[in-house]
Amino acid sequence: MSEEDYVGGGGGMALSDEESEEDALQSYPRQPVELQGTVSKWTNYIHGWQNRFMVLKDGTMSYYRNNDETEYGCRGSISVQKAHVKPHEIDECRFDVCLNDCVWYLRTPTVEEKHQWVDAIEQHKLENNGLRRHGSAISLTSNTLSTTSGSSLKRTKESSLQISGLHEKLAEIDTYRDIVIRQMEALQSYFDACAESLKEKKLSEANCNGHGLDVDGAAEAEIALDYNLGGSPIVGGRRPSPHPHPHLSINRETLEKHGSYALDFRGEALTFKATTAGILTTLGHCVDIMNQREESFKRRLEREGEKRKRLEEKLKLALSLSSQEAPPSSRRVMVMGGPDYEEGPHSVMGEDEFFDAVESALDKMDEEEEFRERLRLKQLAAPHKTAMTHPLWPEIDRVTREQLSYAQQDVDGGIWQLFAEEGEMKMYRRELEEDGLVVDPLKAVHQIRGASAHEMAHHFWSPDVRFEWETTLEQVTVLDRISEDTLLFLQLHKRVWPTAQRDALFWSHIREIPKSDPANCDAHDTWIVCNKSSEHPDAPNDGKCVRVDLTICFVCQTFIDPPVAEGESVSRDNLLTKITYCSVVNPGGWAPASVLRTVYKREYPKFLKRFTQYVIDKTADQPIAFSGLKIKDQNKHWRG
Repeated sequence: MSEEDYVGGGGGMALSDEESEEDALQSYPRQPVELQGTVSKWTNYIHGWQNRFMVLKDGTMSYYRNNDETEYGCRGSISVQKAHVKPHEIDECRFDVCLNDCVWYLRTPTVEEKHQWVDAIEQHKLENNGLRRHGSAISLTSNTLSTTSGSSLKRTKESSLQISGLHEKLAEIDTYRDIVIRQMEALQSYFDACAESLKEKKLSEANCNGHGLDVDGAAEAEIALDYNLGGSPIVGGRRPSPHPHPHLSINRETLEKHGSYALDFRGEALTFKATTAGILTTLGHCVDIMNQREESFKRRLEREGEKRKRLEEKLKLALSLSSQEAPPSSRRVMVMGGPDYEEGPHSVMGEDEFFDAVESALDKMDEEEEFRERLRLKQLAAPHKTAMTHPLWPEIDRVTREQLSYAQQDVDGGIWQLFAEEGEMKMYRRELEEDGLVVDPLKAVHQIRGASAHEMAHHFWSPDVRFEWETTLEQVTVLDRISEDTLLFLQLHKRVWPTAQRDALFWSHIREIPKSDPANCDAHDTWIVCNKSSEHPDAPNDGKCVRVDLTICFVCQTFIDPPVAEGESVSRDNLLTKITYCSVVNPGGWAPASVLRTVYKREYPKFLKRFTQYVIDKTADQPIAFSGLKIKDQNKHWRG
């Protein structure tokens, strides 16, 4: 029997299918845990820390607004394979997940939860990087590598060969360890059986005479020679003289009783030698690979150190040049970053940096105040002029007439798609994209009671009441008063994270449609408000905000329903106002089409319903106004 046969067979101890399956289950790599729960995430300087529902699964970390929104898609995700986890130096509950220029600032309620998240992320990183325990490439019945493993190793690169070879050798050590343990258990069982036999032999001798002992001794010697238990070879056809041996105390009866434990000691010895030799060889191979990797890492570390040194020298040179060229007044440091740069006990900002940041914000406020003052002086110095003398008047008149005709067109014919309906309000759209951006034309048809067409149009146009019903505005500025019924607006909208902040520059014109105009039909009066994007030298598009391009038409018609008898006055119960709202808005920037359409579908009906109810409540206790409403606040600047 060869030495190879005992490496796998263990001297006749072949593993059963059940044992092999159990060993395979034990050696199967443990999968990284899937973790989910509520974690505080830094959003921005406006909203600060917000609770988000985090899910770590399959090497990807995703977050949702809450647990109920997991079915509708995540709000953001990051792959932890190349990510770097950095615990905070001061706040024990904080840790940052960094991937390139993307940083997630996270905070858990307790330190234990933070450790759970950090450990789980590290497990997923190891899993995705392939640093996991694999099964041994050596079979229990053969010490040779399989053909498939050999061919696959040849196709990998040198670094992959070293890494995978190291893991396979470590797994082989586990396999050899199992074999040694089983051999030790087998030998121990046999020795226990021998000890038990010897004990029984001594007990039986107490009841026997001396002649019986001699007979048994002769029998034991014959048995020992038959089974070669003494291990002494026959030399020259003559057996050597017998000598005391611990196994000679086993007689025929003992061997028959414990025959299942009678193993081949020579085979066990060969097996043990082969196993220990395999362990030593594998350990030596592991040491060689680790030495090679150590040398490689040393060289890489030296190269990285040289690169860092060169970069630091370049940075020092650039800072010195910039400090020499820039005047002292322009050396203000703009501090931008995450929660580490906000006011608080964990702030990393120094006193100078904090002062510079506050001073920059105050300077910005002063610049805005100067801008408003220039507008006010410009409006006071400008002589009063009619709309027809303004350079924009031809465009204003043409676009207003086109939008009035567009609003009066029927929505039938299959061009318009009904996407929202609530009571008397119906909203239609036509899907249209320009340069990959959604610019769907929208058209809403609605009718309300209790307010006139002029009241609806005036509150939609007038800037002094706009903040009372428009919730998306942050600032409104009147750049130019073209006439009493035409203004040039600059609107700054609130930022909705993660989108960029947006503004809109447009003229807004309000007019009453003459009763002789066919567009008036049988209405008591008809009013239109038309908004169209424009340009102005005092508000260039400097890139700080994404500028929205828009064309909006708001047409209202008053009907007296039910009609009043002669001599009776019209009450608000008799007012029926039909409203047609049309808009084509190009939001600019970039946003997914599905997201924009979903937002439109949700926000436009809410906006129209909120605005009409606002006007009804605002005018409920006021006399009915079919015309004559004016702007009460002549200010040029409004802030929400």
